[in-house]
Amino acid sequence: MNNYIDNLNWRYATKKFDATKKVSKEDFETILEAASLTASSYGLQPYKILVIEDPAIREQLKPFAWGQSQITDATYLIAFVHHTTFNEELIDTHLQDISDIRGIPSEALAGYSDFMKSKLMPLSDETKAVWAAKQTYIALGNVLSAAADLKIDTCPMEGFEPAEFNKILGLDAQNLNTSLLVTIGYRAEDDDTQHYKKVRKSKEKLIQYI
Repeated sequence: MNNYIDNLNWRYATKKFDATKKVSKEDFETILEAASLTASSYGLQPYKILVIEDPAIREQLKPFAWGQSQITDATYLIAFVHHTTFNEELIDTHLQDISDIRGIPSEALAGYSDFMKSKLMPLSDETKAVWAAKQTYIALGNVLSAAADLKIDTCPMEGFEPAEFNKILGLDAQNLNTSLLVTIGYRAEDDDTQHYKKVRKSKEKLIQYI
């Protein structure tokens, strides 16, 4: 079994973090780099990654995450927040980045621009928001895997009240919504869940060849 699979078997959703043991800035930057390199539909990355460092804000958020200790005890708290709507500027900005980074004249990208806009702009705001939220889960997967590769613990979290998080973080005015959280740190020695055997569907049940 290779190291990557070993590390995925090692990781679990950490329920109790050791607040005294801190993830290094260097390792955290590696995890963020993995998040930034995540694939997304059309490469648009229609979300932001908020690193919530202020302890006071984390304490304020905690009651709206069902009082879960990970919110305050983990070294880092990340919120993935997606666009609830967007206009052509999102596409235009991405295409300008393509032009600048790849040295492609903007006019050569006109057809691709028209294609993306024809697919995305007619969508309702609700459909745009659902599509954008889906992209954050791809980034979450990279965060979990990158952290496991560094033997750093994580807990992905959907157990929170998005409306309250949005209010505290000032997201509504930015047309952003909190889609999911992940806490990053080191497991506490007395977190019993680290000893639970991993339960997943067998590959025979999960995977079907057609």
